[in-house]
Amino acid sequence: MKHRIVVLGAGYAGAYVAGNLARRLSPEDTEITVVNAAAEFVQRQRLNQLAAGREVAAPPLTEVFGGTQIRLRLARVTAVDPERRVVAVADRDGGGEVGYDTLVYALGSHVAGHVVTGVAEHAFDVATRPSALRLREHLDGLDGRGGGRVLVVGDGLTGIETATEIAEARPGLSVSLLARGELAVRLAPGAREHLRRACDRLGVTVLEHTGVDAVEATRVRCADGTVLASDATVWTAGFAVSPIAAASGLEVTDNGQIVVDRTMRSVSHPDVYAVGDSVYTIGENGRQLPMNCGSAGFTGRQAIEAMVGRLTGRKIANVKLVYWYNAISLGRRDGILQLIDGSAQARRRFVRGRKAVRIKSGVQWGALQGTMHPSAFGRPRRRRRLAAVTAESARTTAGQP
Repeated sequence: MKHRIVVLGAGYAGAYVAGNLARRLSPEDTEITVVNAAAEFVQRQRLNQLAAGREVAAPPLTEVFGGTQIRLRLARVTAVDPERRVVAVADRDGGGEVGYDTLVYALGSHVAGHVVTGVAEHAFDVATRPSALRLREHLDGLDGRGGGRVLVVGDGLTGIETATEIAEARPGLSVSLLARGELAVRLAPGAREHLRRACDRLGVTVLEHTGVDAVEATRVRCADGTVLASDATVWTAGFAVSPIAAASGLEVTDNGQIVVDRTMRSVSHPDVYAVGDSVYTIGENGRQLPMNCGSAGFTGRQAIEAMVGRLTGRKIANVKLVYWYNAISLGRRDGILQLIDGSAQARRRFVRGRKAVRIKSGVQWGALQGTMHPSAFGRPRRRRRLAAVTAESARTTAGQP
């Protein structure tokens, strides 16, 4: 009986893990299924560009997994039952259950705005392709009528990139960036100064020490009582993970991330692995890895090594879990590469301008290519047979006691 591997989510982490497992494990012994709500691979780190008006490819997952024998189930995950080893899904046919022997949980994160009144009803975001396209259509309408005010709430990397991208691509719009504290306080002083100059050059108004109490259809109410007119409020103030893991009984942190060991294996359910934004893991510096594409790659690689090692009876390689830099685009012709030290603090050294743009573009290209063509990035091409399908998995699959 084949060992059933089910991957939940086909973002950067999930698609990367699924593709590598398919290329490293023999299909004679394994059956890999990817469950994803959308039929396309979404380049999430470029959705701000899509919203601003640039074309961003969304390759069909059938193309991404072409030639791998991966089974694709287009459905939304509604629940996980780790005791029965099944996943509940919903689709246009009503849904059902997907059984597994090994589960890879890679459902990622979404915008965390529900605690602020009006965000769900009135704000835009760039966390998904449909939401980025919805914002793009709205901005097209504002351009068509001669302009409007865009407020980007949140001065993390997503907020900075969104504000500067929109300002450069749509100079007829008035763009403001709202920061709860000092702008980009986690960057080095020189990098913060470069960011301020870029905002000035692009016409982005920066409002610091500005908290938001409520979002309304045409305005934002700030914590200090100020009311700001807004024709498009874009919410980028933090991200949250799906509540599915917490509801399933897996051990999670207070914010719902799955607690794992050094190999990305759930500490409460050893047949479950977690990768990407869904996982709580400690890096080489003794600190939690942040939610970003880089972390998704490292956690994904470690999970792959662990699963391949355990299933084939080979030694498990340790992948370094590191947080080296933040690559920030400031429109198409400017950017910042902020280097990070061993304490997860910004080094004084940073790269700026077109060189930073080239590096960020290379990171984005590598993330896409590494997902679609994992065997071309130094990964072994040989498909290994499983050492043995465990008796427990075989009995579970056959429905025996």
